[in-house]
Amino acid sequence: MNKKELAEEIAGRMSTTVTETLRFLDTMIDVIGESVSQKDSVLLQNFGHFMPWEQNERAGRNPKTGVSCMIRKRMSIKFKPGKGLLLKMNAKKNREE
Repeated sequence: MNKKELAEEIAGRMSTTVTETLRFLDTMIDVIGESVSQKDSVLLQNFGHFMPWEQNERAGRNPKTGVSCMIRKRMSIKFKPGKGLLLKMNAKKNREE
């Protein structure tokens, strides 16, 4: 499912327009991104936890040339799924079996 398909699904369930839903999704992504970039974590109960994560400098290599190089340290993000999301995923899997 891509962003547009997600917006269409949400819009159908909430009786809103796809345009309004896309605007909401964009705003939500911006707010989460800004919070995590300021090294704050974002917890959405029953969905998951977005956490900033600082990757250390490490050795790497250029896959095209094979030349070794150092990859600078940088900020990244980790996502840990919430209990509610995991239960929904596993409940669906168990029904299929």
